[in-house]
Amino acid sequence: MSTAAGPPLIARASDATRWGQLVFGIICMVMTANLQYGWTLFVTPIDNKYHWGRASIQVAFSIFVLAETWLVPFEGYLIDKFGPKLMVGIAGALIAIAWAMNAYADSLTVLYAGAIIGGVGAGIIYGASVGNALKWFPDRRGLAAGLTAAGFGAGSALTIVPIANLIKSDGYEVAFLWFGLGQGLVVMLVALLLRAPEAGEVPLPAAPAVQQTRRDYGPREVLTTPVFWVMYTMFVLVGAGGLMATAQLAPIAKDFRVDNIPVSILGLTLPALTFALSIDRVLNGICRPFFGWVSDRIGRENTMFIAFLLEGIGIYALLLMAGNPVWFVVLSGVVFFAWGEIYSLFPATCTDIYGRQFATTNYGMLYTAKGTASLLVPLANVLTTATGSWRAVFITAAIMNFVAAVMAPLVLKPMRIKTMATG
Repeated sequence: MSTAAGPPLIARASDATRWGQLVFGIICMVMTANLQYGWTLFVTPIDNKYHWGRASIQVAFSIFVLAETWLVPFEGYLIDKFGPKLMVGIAGALIAIAWAMNAYADSLTVLYAGAIIGGVGAGIIYGASVGNALKWFPDRRGLAAGLTAAGFGAGSALTIVPIANLIKSDGYEVAFLWFGLGQGLVVMLVALLLRAPEAGEVPLPAAPAVQQTRRDYGPREVLTTPVFWVMYTMFVLVGAGGLMATAQLAPIAKDFRVDNIPVSILGLTLPALTFALSIDRVLNGICRPFFGWVSDRIGRENTMFIAFLLEGIGIYALLLMAGNPVWFVVLSGVVFFAWGEIYSLFPATCTDIYGRQFATTNYGMLYTAKGTASLLVPLANVLTTATGSWRAVFITAAIMNFVAAVMAPLVLKPMRIKTMATG
């Protein structure tokens, strides 16, 4: 008597396998971080050489962020279809090409083209790494997303000083070329080790502290739910202020005349701008797993309220104290610490509501809010030029964070509960 063979049983993945996949994704994120967080170091040297104007050069930053974010839903579909290994390998080649183009760009057109290519590569890496973390760790979703996002937030911390020194000694072109080639190569090698979990490989949380959906929503269905657009609006409000600080920190320091003033904190002495950039990258990375871990315990919306409120206060305080080099360093750190958590809280919340199967694509759609927020970065230069100071920019950014903080418990939370109850 014969029996039909059923589908093969998939063994539960070991913790070593799960954490290994998380680490591989983090390494890829670290290698991508300088495309965004190292950019501010290149703005002034490029302008000094070609005199294109800071506003025109910063358009490249916005183009990069737009390409990085608005294509992620499509890239997420390809990642879900072909797997992270192939897609991340391609992305590694793209980021190397992008920085090589920046090194030789003798026109804004070439600079903008490099921004598009780099943005596509960075978007693939970001989507694949965060999506994999959300899939491998349904039991620790906030922490896993936070640790992965920390690679992007803090990944440039160790390279800020070497890049700054290389720009000073050999020119920004050399820094673009060699860091781009090195980062791209590492990504392509690590991509060979990445894979998504198979059904049954990951544990389901027995009693999650944060409510999770009972089913998986498809991307089209997600777009019809009002709670998605509430999250999108909040993401734009908070993202705009942080992106402004990321892209404009060096020009702000120069305008307040604190960029080259030595600052000593905890026995370490560095120029204020270099110190601020290094501390900011570390705090921007630490905050992501920290707030993700907190949200796993006290809820996503409660954590958002605390973080967004702190961000608004930090931005306004930086406006008042930016002329003091020590306070410039400290308060810029506060701003980055309270901003980076959006890259752990929003993906975790999105997957809590809409499920794990399409986590990469669904969060990719929400992640496009970062691209929308980036459109405001060049406007900061225009507003500063029109008013003669950074005051209007800082006040606007602070108000946007305060609005998002209030929306978290009063708007997002009840809408999320209602959506999940009817799902």
